[in-house]
Amino acid sequence: METLKVNVDVVQLFFNTKDKKGGLIPNLTKDDFEVYEDGKPQTIKYFTAGSDLPLTLGILIDTSPSQQRVLGMEQEVGGSFLSQILRDKDLAFVISFDADANLLQDFTNSAHLLKVALNSTHINGGTGGGGGIAGIGGGPVPTMNHGCCTMLYDAVYSSAHEELAQQVGRKAMILLTDGEDDGSKLKLIDAIEAAQKADSIVYVLLCADRGFYGFGGFSGDSEMKKLTQETGGRVIDVGNKLDKLRDAFDQVAKELRSQYNVGYAPSNRNKDGSFRKVEIRSKAGYKVQSRAGYYAIAHQD
Repeated sequence: METLKVNVDVVQLFFNTKDKKGGLIPNLTKDDFEVYEDGKPQTIKYFTAGSDLPLTLGILIDTSPSQQRVLGMEQEVGGSFLSQILRDKDLAFVISFDADANLLQDFTNSAHLLKVALNSTHINGGTGGGGGIAGIGGGPVPTMNHGCCTMLYDAVYSSAHEELAQQVGRKAMILLTDGEDDGSKLKLIDAIEAAQKADSIVYVLLCADRGFYGFGGFSGDSEMKKLTQETGGRVIDVGNKLDKLRDAFDQVAKELRSQYNVGYAPSNRNKDGSFRKVEIRSKAGYKVQSRAGYYAIAHQD
């Protein structure tokens, strides 16, 4: 398969622009935006609206005990979403996570195979599978394979580092979870950094059966907001409502299909591995939903 070679000196950003009510703003031009890196203005080299570049998508589904009552609707609506969004040049994969992170379907364009993978998930489905994400270069992810845990951060890290980092173009992860991590070897900051280095947007569809948690409630939403805001996605609270989940997937589909794409050659040419904060500003004052920055790493051929 032919590999797309991109100019390593150009930073590429995919983003959405919204009005005050959250409605998407289409048909803007390069002249409607300004780009800043570490507070310094940058010269935009190219700009496209409604990017038609291939999309690489990871579906990460939480199969820990707290998801018992919402897993069925996630399987149903997630399958419909994949049929709706995938086009000829797109690829997607499915990972489940609980006490293990398991790659159920590697990159494919087949909505049928992806649906089969989604429908194969069951609560604590990974605990008998030997652990790890099979079939990808990094080998098994260290896990505490005894049914207690929700390896959310480990799953995000592995999806970014082992899967999406190897791809080019538009990349996104969609997490179906209540946002509660329990037992990951890695921390939230590691998951965010891996997603940023893979240039992947992260969406979280917060699926939770409130009755499972009792009076204490659940507390994963604040971490999920940080994960999504740093990568250019967002959290959509679904609860245990089928119609809300369907609407959330529709919103994600519209955002991914209406992205602007801007590229610039950074004025700071050093490939020193440092994190560079990037801000895209709308001259009209619209809200811009974009990743917070990138790591200036020298790419190796």
